[in-house]
Amino acid sequence: MNLKQKVAVVTGASRGIGRAIALELARRGTRVVVNYHRSAEAAEDVVEAIKKAGGEAIAVQADVSDFEQAGQLIKTAIDTYGQIDILVNNAGTTRDQLLMLMKEQDWDDVIRINLKSVFNCCKAAARPMVKKRQGRIINITSVVGITGQAGQSNYAASKAGIIGFTKSLAKEIGPRHITVNCIAPGFIPTDLTMGQPEEWKEQIIEATPLRRMGQPEEIAYAVAFLASDEAAFITGEVLSVDGGLIT
Repeated sequence: MNLKQKVAVVTGASRGIGRAIALELARRGTRVVVNYHRSAEAAEDVVEAIKKAGGEAIAVQADVSDFEQAGQLIKTAIDTYGQIDILVNNAGTTRDQLLMLMKEQDWDDVIRINLKSVFNCCKAAARPMVKKRQGRIINITSVVGITGQAGQSNYAASKAGIIGFTKSLAKEIGPRHITVNCIAPGFIPTDLTMGQPEEWKEQIIEATPLRRMGQPEEIAYAVAFLASDEAAFITGEVLSVDGGLIT
């Protein structure tokens, strides 16, 4: 899975799964645009780690839920490196609450940050990829987008929307040799999950056949595969990396 001389944009790449993805792609030779919204110091740490390992990377601030900023992010990648080969849509958030108690703003924020950001970035990246007749788009969804979860109707809707979007876009731009796939992580320790009650975490681990939580690096390995030439005949798919949780 050699990705030398490829250029990747990874959204929400300053920490957690996004950080692991950026580091793994860089390890395989990819030049990485590390996108962040607010965590400038953390993003620069990722860039520094990549450079220390002999790779190339830049940090670019952008709120990818904003159409114009997402477009500028992709433009910056192309202006800097001359191309974009891989787009990983990882930016996301949660605002968990039972529907009866959920605020309209919490619904809107999650849909905008999780789902509209995918539209924004894909819209900007699709044209240069189509022109080049080559590209890999990998959207990070969640097993919750497949199964649903009480108290997460907004999050589940956004992640299910990503799946539908991915399958549709795969049909649209597949004839131009561009693949579009999803990865659905299971229980991964990140800022979004570690605030959950311990009892909930224990229940999820008990329900996972491998009896453990996953690691961000294990999601990154799957991204690297889908970004590679070895995955050239895979598109419109949802790859669950969840230890068998929803098997």
